[in-house]
Amino acid sequence: MTAQNSATLPATIAVKNPVRRGTALALLGVVAFSLTFPATAWGLESFGPWSLVALRSVLAAAIAGAFLLARRVPLPARQHWAGLAVVAAGVVVGFPMLTTLALTTSTTSHAAVVVGLLPLTTAALSALRTGARPSRAFWAAALAGAAVVIAFVVCDGTLTQNGGALSAGDAYLFGALLVCAAGYTEGGRLARTLPGWQVIGWALVLCLPLSLAGSVAGLAYEPVHLGVHGLAGLIWAAAGSTFLGLYVWYRGMAEIGAPRASQLQLAQPLLTLVWSVALLGEHLTPAAPAAACAVLVCIAVTQRVK
Repeated sequence: MTAQNSATLPATIAVKNPVRRGTALALLGVVAFSLTFPATAWGLESFGPWSLVALRSVLAAAIAGAFLLARRVPLPARQHWAGLAVVAAGVVVGFPMLTTLALTTSTTSHAAVVVGLLPLTTAALSALRTGARPSRAFWAAALAGAAVVIAFVVCDGTLTQNGGALSAGDAYLFGALLVCAAGYTEGGRLARTLPGWQVIGWALVLCLPLSLAGSVAGLAYEPVHLGVHGLAGLIWAAAGSTFLGLYVWYRGMAEIGAPRASQLQLAQPLLTLVWSVALLGEHLTPAAPAAACAVLVCIAVTQRVK
């Protein structure tokens, strides 16, 4: 935890409860992320997939740039730019683009399978990248949590909604899984030396030229039908999921470590399903509460073991 990170919090909290604070911040990021797929589905009501992703990045970069300018933050050191490029490629460009393309043919509940595998993939990549060595109990709980989520998504009927077979949308989703895990891992590593909001802020600014070009091209070739849902989805995807969500996520990850933080995302698919029912009218079966309880047990184990 850097001095910059803790400066905005009371000193007693910063000293006494770093793990609790990090867990709370990472959980807030999970809640923000759980709204991403429903917000994207809303955004697709008004924009084409390429336009939506590019505009989302431009708006998020504008927010981040305003914060960076207002705080007069200096440019990151040269050794940080390679890591920021990985974050940008993974969470600013790759994951939003691939999941948005997938959601043109898949339901949000089907896309939740990505998030079901993301915690385990992030923990594995983090262990390889940073040298972290979680215990066997941690890996057992992580595998169990991933298995519960996947079993729920499959048995609950979300896979059969696509005819029971893998599709092009599934290829997009599994690609999104890999690039996002890489972006999370690198961002968590960088957040140990840079404040979390600067990690995502500079990654967004780094992508701004590409995002602006993509917005111009997308709006020129894809039809736009402005509506309340479409605008609300775009705004949340930019301000909530991309900037706020990643800010608190990276900050929490820096405090409790990428492996432990990643397992909190086991709750994300189930939260996404709840939002899908509430906001999109999708169907949720009685199996959800049982899956939720099993996932919470797995999360509790991963947070208590080393």
